[in-house]
Amino acid sequence: MPCADRIASPRFSRRGVIAGSALGLSALAIAGLAAMASRKPRVGHVADPGLAGPLGDVWVGSPRAPVTLVEYAALTCPHCAAFHDGTWPAVKARWIDTGQVRFALRGFPLNSLDTAGFMLARADGDRDYYARTDLLFERQRAWAFVEKPLDAMRELMRQVGIGGDRFDAILRDQALYDGVQGVFAQATSALGVHSTPTLFVNDDRHEGALTADALGETIVRALGRKPR
Repeated sequence: MPCADRIASPRFSRRGVIAGSALGLSALAIAGLAAMASRKPRVGHVADPGLAGPLGDVWVGSPRAPVTLVEYAALTCPHCAAFHDGTWPAVKARWIDTGQVRFALRGFPLNSLDTAGFMLARADGDRDYYARTDLLFERQRAWAFVEKPLDAMRELMRQVGIGGDRFDAILRDQALYDGVQGVFAQATSALGVHSTPTLFVNDDRHEGALTADALGETIVRALGRKPR
């Protein structure tokens, strides 16, 4: 089962991200996001760079791999954390490390904490993106579901070299905020993504955290083979 079959309003202001607020955007900011969503990219494939927004995708695996695996996930989604804990290692070893699949994680923020987490993950470009998202998924219960989640996230990020002042500066970065929200806008408008995790094997869409075996069968079909 995916998280948020109906999107739990991810439209949060940058100030709301900094404060960890559950308040929505101003009317002007909402209009801005609506405008982003209305500008549908000319996309022929889910891996089209136009869907990744100005921050771009961070790919894992060979650029010559015949199959692409794109995941839309939220850092506070328990099903996404379960996928990265239980399914991702087996898929990476079987399909990505062998050059048959390449993978990209795209942030689909369901709330202000997700937005903050993806801003922190993307703060230094490609360098530490997966180290930071992996840590946030692995320790999800320690920060996402506590009384003061933003404070807990701040402490966790110290483990990957983001101190307090740097943490605050990242969450004030308008370009990062716009980039993270832009991926959400493109996903909803161009692909109709509405829940997490949503996986695309090439352009074959699957909602919910698939097992390694189920995802493997889909990959086999995408490779033009018959599942065993």
